[in-house]
This record gives sequence, structure tokens and C-alpha cells, in this order.
Amino acid sequence: MGFIGYANPYIMKHTRPTHTQILIREAVPQNAGTIVTLIRQLAPEGGEQSPVSETYVLHYLSGINRKILLAQRGEKVEGLLSYSVRPDLFHAGNSVLIEELVVDEACRGAGIGSALMSALLGRLPDLDCRELCLAVMPNNDRAIRFYRKHGFVEEALFLERHFASKG
Repeated sequence: MGFIGYANPYIMKHTRPTHTQILIREAVPQNAGTIVTLIRQLAPEGGEQSPVSETYVLHYLSGINRKILLAQRGEKVEGLLSYSVRPDLFHAGNSVLIEELVVDEACRGAGIGSALMSALLGRLPDLDCRELCLAVMPNNDRAIRFYRKHGFVEEALFLERHFASKG
């Protein structure tokens, strides 16, 4: 599997043995509906239903230190990776958090997740990133194998506390 860079280093094509090309690009507001559909595919796996809406996606996209990468073949968006960048005192540099990585159920196993991860990894030097982190449900064995394949290791315990929405 080879990666071919364009003049814009943030856009990559991934060539599979089937010669299917995966284009990785940043999301734009017009992609809000597609993003909602993909996020809602992710939520049932965790036993929750996401309240995400197109309005919230637009709010997310308007932020300075957060992005959504989209993977598409042809005209169809088949996966996304959202991330945020924040300064980290301990590492004296930026920490990047992968917030969501989801591939359309019908497209899993086709290298889309790996193409998204590779595209993000290619951005990290320009972000002065010292640490890349994520959380994964402890019973999501497939995702855990995927992340380990990409060099992630268990290092910390991630705790959550949820609050009701104001709206």
C-alpha cells in the first residue's frame, strides 16, 4: 500500500490492490449531514445514542483547534476522523486527541481507517504534537487491535462524567 502526496500535504490518496483510491480531505460545512450519519453509526456500538445534529457539527467545524478529516472514494464519504489540539504542560507541547474515528459499516476492512490515521499522523509534526491520545471502549476488541497496529499502547485510565445538555 503506497501513499502519494499532493502539493497540499493534507490531501493523500491511498491505493489499494483493487486500485480503489481513498481521498482524505478536511470536512466543510456542506458535509454536516454526512458527518451526523457516520457518528450515529458509531453510537450504537457503545450502547448510547448520540445527540449530534447538523447544527452541532457546524459549531464543531467553526472551532480553531479542531478538525474533521473525511475519507471518500468517488463521491461517497466512507469514514471520518475528528481531532482536537490542546497545549499540554507536562509534555511542553501540543497534545492531539482523536475524538472519533468511524468508518461506514458497509466499508469496514477496506483500509479507510488506516488511511485516515496515516493522514493525521502526517499532520502531527506541523502541529508541534508531543502526544497523540484517544479513548476506546474496553470491549471494542476490533478497535483496540486497530489502534495497537498503529502504535498505540495502554498508558492511562480515562474516566468520564456525563452532564445533561442545556438545550
